[in-house]
Amino acid sequence: MQNFVFQNPTRIVFGQGTIPQLRNLVPTDVPVLLLFGGGSIHQNGVYEQVSGSLAKHQIHEFGGITPNPLYETCMEALEVVRREKIEFLLSVGGGSVLDAAKFIAAAACFEDGDPWRILSDGAKVHDALPLGAVLTLPATGSEANGNSVISRKSTQEKLPFSSEKVYPVFSILDPKTTFTLPPKQVRNGVIDAFVHVVEQYATYDTQAPVQDRFAEGVLQTLVEVGKVTLKEPENYQARAAFMWSATMALHGLIGAGVAQDWSSHEIGHELTAFYGVDHAESLAVVLPGVWQAQLETKRAKLTQMGDRVFGVRGPEAAIAATEAFFASLEMPLRLGEYGIDAEDAVAKVTTRFEQRGSRLGERRDLTPSRVADILRARA
Repeated sequence: MQNFVFQNPTRIVFGQGTIPQLRNLVPTDVPVLLLFGGGSIHQNGVYEQVSGSLAKHQIHEFGGITPNPLYETCMEALEVVRREKIEFLLSVGGGSVLDAAKFIAAAACFEDGDPWRILSDGAKVHDALPLGAVLTLPATGSEANGNSVISRKSTQEKLPFSSEKVYPVFSILDPKTTFTLPPKQVRNGVIDAFVHVVEQYATYDTQAPVQDRFAEGVLQTLVEVGKVTLKEPENYQARAAFMWSATMALHGLIGAGVAQDWSSHEIGHELTAFYGVDHAESLAVVLPGVWQAQLETKRAKLTQMGDRVFGVRGPEAAIAATEAFFASLEMPLRLGEYGIDAEDAVAKVTTRFEQRGSRLGERRDLTPSRVADILRARA
């Protein structure tokens, strides 16, 4: 196990009926900006619960944050932050709303030029506005980490940043708020969480048995409850297990002191930026191709995963079992199923990686030419 420092300052409030605790968690003496997405919180009763809990607070609102949150929209929200002298952000929605809140929080305190530099240049985040979250869509794990991914429509880019300054002060997770989610979003959330785990697990052995077992437990839970929670959306126990799994998948603990990959995410981000496929959809297409291309270097961990998670033998069987799991959730697995021409994707994605000098994978041995092979294999 490699040396590491583990710190997670987010307070998690988990369980049904927990949203009213907002009144004691959100500061009452400063202006607060409530951020949300397309309006589903008005349909599922979450907005009513939130606004009722914050009746005595100084609340301003900004809606319309989309999946794959846009830099352009974040900058509009930043204008509200500055105009209203906002001092606390409250994200109400899924991981996209929370990712936007994190970027807005950092941008509000950024004094080194265009805030886009946080994403494009890796400019350091020295300070950020405090923020909290009410999560209504399990998937990204953003409720318990300092990570964010933002897209820029004008340049067709999707880039991440990470900072300890944008950890949520608190996150409220009530599984009942997820009961009305469309099946596609639930499917995407299960697969997103699954891939988060394996990007930190299916690498090479770093002698971290606790992290391995923890990761395998999250994977087993997702496999067990994935189809159940799709078929029975008001099965509280299944939905709670799914929601907690998504949080634990990117909470930081299973990745502490181990090798991490993230190449499927980096390739997937480009597919989303260029073609608009959902994040989890891109991951389901790319991940099996990455594993097949890296079969020899990942052989031991894929074999271990196959045995412990799926009860199959050998790395190829582990890849096949993963694809079968994704397919059981009715997730497409090929570029062609989204109308994406593989050669077009190769040209666009590899050109971008070449321009950035990108080398992907836990060993930094996935060159743009090898990424091209992966994309062709997933046609």
